[in-house]
Amino acid sequence: MGTVFVERTTQRTEQKQTEAGKMTRETGGILSFVTPEQWDLIEAKMQPKRVKSGYSLFLEGDEAGYLYYIRSGRVKMTKSTEDGKEIILSIQQSGDLIGEFGGIGGLNHSYSAEMAEKGELAIISLSDLESILSKHGDLALKFLQWMALSQRITQSRFRDLLLYGKAGALASTLIRASNSYGKVTPDGIVLDMKLNHTELAEMIGATRESVTRMLGAWKEQGTLDMMEGKLMIRDLAALRCMCGCPTFPSCPAELCRL
Repeated sequence: MGTVFVERTTQRTEQKQTEAGKMTRETGGILSFVTPEQWDLIEAKMQPKRVKSGYSLFLEGDEAGYLYYIRSGRVKMTKSTEDGKEIILSIQQSGDLIGEFGGIGGLNHSYSAEMAEKGELAIISLSDLESILSKHGDLALKFLQWMALSQRITQSRFRDLLLYGKAGALASTLIRASNSYGKVTPDGIVLDMKLNHTELAEMIGATRESVTRMLGAWKEQGTLDMMEGKLMIRDLAALRCMCGCPTFPSCPAELCRL
């Protein structure tokens, strides 16, 4: 019985990792840039680690020494303001690679990262990664392209936060969440993650009360709804209008994500 249990557990783990790989290829994660052979070079140097919800990967200001690949679970990336408030920069999912890497050494983390739910990570030291990239120029080029996309995602989020007010910022966040975690149903797009009003407020630098008011108004208008405790977008076009959402190819799906 023990052998059967181990085999089934291994099969479930491999299935989840395969699904994570498929998802990240579709949404602009690191695996969409490298070949399986190139990824094998990196993965061979990674150390697996199972972690609980609330586990801190690193804190803002810590010296950067590792990159973290999310095999399962979700990671919340946050930054503290001068007055002590916490802003959620992003929520990363299975298939994402996170951490600070500039190829010049001596970096410190500019944000904190914490597990939003239990999961499994694969960790590689920056020294090991630099060694691999120095020997494989084609992989180094792909890695730079992935870093450039990550930077564009951050820039586009700040653009929406700064240019379209709180309503536009909230609409943009919901659109990005639908691209990252949305499931299309006959009635609309269900966000397959539970985001409470406080978390949404921390994502756009607003108060929980203002987010509650905006969501309530949009529900009355028929733009949003709830399904089994999860937000559902009924009118995606209305949200796009609120944040001046550009159309493809100006803003492809791999760029418009959390």
